[in-house]
Amino acid sequence: MNKKKDILILGAGPAGMAAAFELYKAGKSFVIIEKNERVGGLARTFQYGEFRTDIGPHRFFSQNQYLYDFIEDLLDKHWIRIDRLTRFYINGKFFLYPVELKNALLNVGFYGAFRILFDYFSQRIKKVFVNRNPVSFEEQVVSDFGRALAELNMLNYTEKIWGLHCSEISPDWSKQRIKGLSLKEVIKKTIIKSKGGPKTLVDQFYYPDLGTSLIYEKIKERILMYADGVLRFNSHPVKIINDGNKITKVVVNTEGNNQIIKPKFVISSIPITEFVSLLEPKAPDEILQAIKNLKFRSHVSLFITLNKPSVFPDQWIYFPDKEIPFGRIMEPKNFSKKMSPTDKTSLLVEFFCWKNDKIWNMSKKDLLELSMEWLEKLGFVKRDEVIKAFISKENYAYPVYDLNYKENSGKVKDYLGQFKNLQLIGRAGSFRYNNQDHALEMGILAARSIIEEKQYNLEEVGAEEEYFERGYVR
Repeated sequence: MNKKKDILILGAGPAGMAAAFELYKAGKSFVIIEKNERVGGLARTFQYGEFRTDIGPHRFFSQNQYLYDFIEDLLDKHWIRIDRLTRFYINGKFFLYPVELKNALLNVGFYGAFRILFDYFSQRIKKVFVNRNPVSFEEQVVSDFGRALAELNMLNYTEKIWGLHCSEISPDWSKQRIKGLSLKEVIKKTIIKSKGGPKTLVDQFYYPDLGTSLIYEKIKERILMYADGVLRFNSHPVKIINDGNKITKVVVNTEGNNQIIKPKFVISSIPITEFVSLLEPKAPDEILQAIKNLKFRSHVSLFITLNKPSVFPDQWIYFPDKEIPFGRIMEPKNFSKKMSPTDKTSLLVEFFCWKNDKIWNMSKKDLLELSMEWLEKLGFVKRDEVIKAFISKENYAYPVYDLNYKENSGKVKDYLGQFKNLQLIGRAGSFRYNNQDHALEMGILAARSIIEEKQYNLEEVGAEEEYFERGYVR
């Protein structure tokens, strides 16, 4: 390896590419190792003929002005603003998401509305007399919203995502994804809208007009013009050697050939469990046991191209009902008209699963048959409208917040903290379920820690105590 390339970035997903771009702008030399043939990680965009799709819904919003400037500099006119429509399909009815009071009350009817309000205020009264910290996601959302509203969509959909009962999921998941959201917040939003208040990030979002990976393709274009920047595809680390204080060498396999890299700094976004398993000398038994206890939920998506101009007006729809096998459907054309031909459209049908379970191992033909049974029943698509189908699988899609995740991830991070030249970033690399903007911010701050020789606290990214989708579009 060229001695000047003294920063090694493992993984070319959003976090890794953001780190690379920040280093590029500062004139630092680096090398990026990526196992796939393309950049973008979980934010990759696939192209099948005239059709494009992301792996899942990737809208962009942030309260960090630097990130808007960061992306606008890359995309310019390809950075478009979208009016958002997202709904839940529950018991044969569509509910707007985030919740709008009038829509929800009309759908649940008088008795349902009475039960929701009764349960909610019962929990408010209970909190006055019983001061108990919830020990699971189930207890947290029931305490915050009441049983009736929690069961309407939060509990069922959460169990579909994670494959665990909500009593086995950490209350941190509620704090992470729905913190600050409440009936009070819903009413407040209704009042603001009625007074003609500003558009919020719930109502609109930004999106690259050719798919979300356009951000990372543009970064790739910039860094490949930079003499000291190197991006290696079909590459992965096979051994990470340390002296107990620093990472000293990394053995990288590129298309079957091994090479030793001696980095001064390592920025890693590969799954934290994989990173630890590659260490030499091996990590202590306690740490190896901890990584065995850290779980990742997998994701299988079926992309269907269709001979019809439109399916529904939503960008995506959630399906918490357990009898429906998929969890979410997105129509890429509703993100950008450039994602499909004018007279045709497509759907991405998403399944949450465990690696090597029934869904993971299902063939494309069987997965299409399973999906079409429900797509026809729901009135979305007819079989003779299907042109082609494609399948993609992501193993490390979602870090699982089970009841012991914090203890296990804490042990691992404390151990890895001894390596003074290592920084962990991204969803899989830091074992934190974060949004695209948070992954970008983690990568930027990791790079700045090296550039400025000042360590930023990456664990604080995305930890603000308010609802993830609150804020205003500029």
